[in-house]
Amino acid sequence: MKVLVSLVSLIAFLLVALPGPLYKYGVVDLGTAFIGFKFGVFAGIAALILLVLQMIFKRKTVTLGSTVIALLLSTIAIAMPLSMMNKGKSVPPIHDISTDLINPPKFEAIAPLRADAPNPIEYAGEATAKQQRDAYPDLQTLSYTQSQSELVKATEQAVNNLGWELVNSDADKGIVEATDSTMWFGFKDDVVVRVTDNGSERLLDIRSKSRVGGSDLGKNAERIHNFINELDGVLGE
Repeated sequence: MKVLVSLVSLIAFLLVALPGPLYKYGVVDLGTAFIGFKFGVFAGIAALILLVLQMIFKRKTVTLGSTVIALLLSTIAIAMPLSMMNKGKSVPPIHDISTDLINPPKFEAIAPLRADAPNPIEYAGEATAKQQRDAYPDLQTLSYTQSQSELVKATEQAVNNLGWELVNSDADKGIVEATDSTMWFGFKDDVVVRVTDNGSERLLDIRSKSRVGGSDLGKNAERIHNFINELDGVLGE
């Protein structure tokens, strides 16, 4: 019984821990990865039930070490997918976030890189904009006093500091494009920053869009917030 509990809890953990890296390196597709999550939860629950049965009927085989390990692995297998599900329910099912919802910055150099991506480069429209306004009302166009070239340079520095891949930077156009890859699944999300003159100030807009997936679990909005904080740090504001 002890061996069975340990084995099932380990399988549950692996079903949750491995799908991300396996998808990231092209071993399995996204659908298979999420199926692994589903069965990982079931296996985690099964492991906990078996552990309870072991403690009731096979108490002599219970040891502190094996019990703690089984509890830990099973809890992780159950908690991680459920946490993602709860996160998905707390944010709108969108994957294209922009500080300018009327005229979102357009991808240029990144466009060819997204040619085979399920999510097209075009902005999804008013339905997405409405959901963003309700969920992230604080994400709006930013205003700075620095010159366009200074803001582009600072944006490049912020991109590097955040560990994103710089794809394109054009000081004349006031455009910076970059790609951020998530650590676990390796999802590629693209970012474009646009700087425009507006009299004595410069207006800066950021757009972050996922290449795959219907919902980004709030990642793109989080990425924009992180970028703003990093850019302000670079500018000393």
